[in-house]
Amino acid sequence: MPDSLPTHSLGPAGRALIMGFETCARALGPDRQGNARFAAYPDPGTGGAPWTIGWGSTGPDIHPGQIWTQAQCDARFDTQVARFAAEVERAIGPAPTSQNQFDAMVSFHYNTGAIARAELTQCHIRGDYARAKAGFAHWVRDGTRVMPGLVRRRAAEAELYGKV
Repeated sequence: MPDSLPTHSLGPAGRALIMGFETCARALGPDRQGNARFAAYPDPGTGGAPWTIGWGSTGPDIHPGQIWTQAQCDARFDTQVARFAAEVERAIGPAPTSQNQFDAMVSFHYNTGAIARAELTQCHIRGDYARAKAGFAHWVRDGTRVMPGLVRRRAAEAELYGKV
């Protein structure tokens, strides 16, 4: 098999984990065709940038006042998940990785963008799964404040990571 083909993709448990924490927030009434609509909202930690829409989508194209349909939210999620999964795959290389471990790391990376610099990644590569699992708990701050939502998310990711 060529090296460029991914060996992992996000599984159902990882998809459910991410969607459970990212939820399509800021629902508006349906449009004239009955399509659900969602408004962009500010980062809960900063009250501003980065602006978010849909399933936790951020980027230079997301701004205040933006409105997407459910289909747009879902399409962006699928695109982002594929990108984040590929980045996790690159970061962990050929290290033995279960589907649950991979899903937990994709969820972590989807939320933090930090898979390449997180110590938990290096622990995973070395096969020190206990330290990797514990490493999720280090990523619960938005700046200097501990965020309860991040504490819950990291605990859920660590739990999934630890399932065989």
